[in-house]
Amino acid sequence: MAKKQINVRVDEAVYAGIEERAAAAGMEVNEYARLVLADEANDVRHRFLGAAGHFVGEWAGHFDERFGTDGRGAAPASKDSRAA
Repeated sequence: MAKKQINVRVDEAVYAGIEERAAAAGMEVNEYARLVLADEANDVRHRFLGAAGHFVGEWAGHFDERFGTDGRGAAPASKDSRAA
């Protein structure tokens, strides 16, 4: 497959953030940017995220009712150290 090149200008603060995330992922900035852009162009990923958002919208209240929350999204432990 032929490769295309794009050039994107960003301000220094944005670049610093990208550089930091790339380093945390153990990648060069160009490699990280290529991965992020490929993810954005992935239709399957976007459909999955849309479906996940729909699922959360439909079922989040039921999970909260059943398991509660400790303020950080985790279910609190019951007396026998298992989720209620």
